[in-house]
Amino acid sequence: MQYNQDKIDDTVLATLLLTLHDENRAWKGHDFEVMDRLYEKGYIHNPKGKVKSIAFTQEGLAKAREVFDGLFGV
Repeated sequence: MQYNQDKIDDTVLATLLLTLHDENRAWKGHDFEVMDRLYEKGYIHNPKGKVKSIAFTQEGLAKAREVFDGLFGV
């Protein structure tokens, strides 16, 4: 089965907010390919390395909040 990777990326971006800490960091326990795509889209800073969290860009944090509200808001 094929999947819409943009929808997957948006969903992962939104769920990263669930582990938000230090204003713009989140734990990066997601698929490496998705994290690489989020980096390529400019939503997070480079996820590669031993650090167990990622840093959102300003654009990425705003997009994450927008998508989260759209998916899970009431």
